[in-house]
Amino acid sequence: MFKRLFSYIIPLNIFKQKSVISQTLEVTWTNGKLVLDSNNTNYSYGSLQRILRKGLKTIGFEKIKTMDNILVLGVAGGSVIKTLVDEINYKGKITGVEIDKAVIEIANKYFQLNKIQNLEIIIDDAFEFVLKTKDKYDLIIIDVFQDTKMPNFLFETFFIDRICHLINPKSFILFNTMLLNEKQKQLNLNYENNFDSNKYVVTKIRKQEEYNELILVEKKS
Repeated sequence: MFKRLFSYIIPLNIFKQKSVISQTLEVTWTNGKLVLDSNNTNYSYGSLQRILRKGLKTIGFEKIKTMDNILVLGVAGGSVIKTLVDEINYKGKITGVEIDKAVIEIANKYFQLNKIQNLEIIIDDAFEFVLKTKDKYDLIIIDVFQDTKMPNFLFETFFIDRICHLINPKSFILFNTMLLNEKQKQLNLNYENNFDSNKYVVTKIRKQEEYNELILVEKKS
């Protein structure tokens, strides 16, 4: 309790660990809440949770409640999963794919991710999982980062086409991406151009927090 109260004055780090995938992972009390950070960015429960919550609100909480199957690519501490379960009261199946086993161990210990009954965590590369899965989803949340870097495959046509194949009619893709410079701005524009306007509605939720941009894609039918 003391650490939580003191964190309103100054952030208080309580855990730090090196990770092969994420380099450095830190759990910190900040303004009375536990957050998970890498060296240069928030991984869960800080600005990232606010960003993805805004994307989910754009889809509509009531609409999300009716979904059967949600895929989260890039779990980290699981803040978007907590939003789905605790705030939206989502009861359908959630599949979380995370390449970094260390970050899931932290999520289980400090954020009780392993207590969520309708969640299955798979330790795998997002690209590999998307190639292998035969399931279909009503919502795919893409939040794949290694610190502030995003893998190139996320923007490649082959991966985007595969994601589109995995969503049901009238379903959604919510893509959290960076917007640090002109190069990334162009990457995001190129990403949007992969979607045929006759089949998809693309909404850009511009400049979230300081560095992020959300791209929401809805499959028409």
